[in-house]
Amino acid sequence: QVQLVESGGGLVQPGGSLRLSCAASGSIFSIDIMGWYRQVPGKQRELVASITSGGRTNYGGSVKGRFTISRDNAENTVYLQMNSLKPEDTAVYYCNAAARGRGSRYASDYWGQGTQVTVSS
Repeated sequence: QVQLVESGGGLVQPGGSLRLSCAASGSIFSIDIMGWYRQVPGKQRELVASITSGGRTNYGGSVKGRFTISRDNAENTVYLQMNSLKPEDTAVYYCNAAARGRGSRYASDYWGQGTQVTVSS
């Protein structure tokens, strides 16, 4: 019912910046929390940042002060501005949304397909 499509990943040098976007589409009634997670091979997926429909944000400890999450509720889109990137930020970044589809009584978790971010010189 709800599809998430990410864009904006790529290769960047240490200290550089990237901006990720994630657009939700489909038969959407409401979206509460949207967020970004990341995963490297052999490790668990970890929270990068999340934002509620009211604008309350939450960040993983390693990205505080460097990454900024924002959201356009009218467009059902969430953004992640990543500054001062480090090699350890290299991962596949996944968009996540807790969304309620039209006709559904409850919200469900939805995931995008992932976008690769590589920080390397």
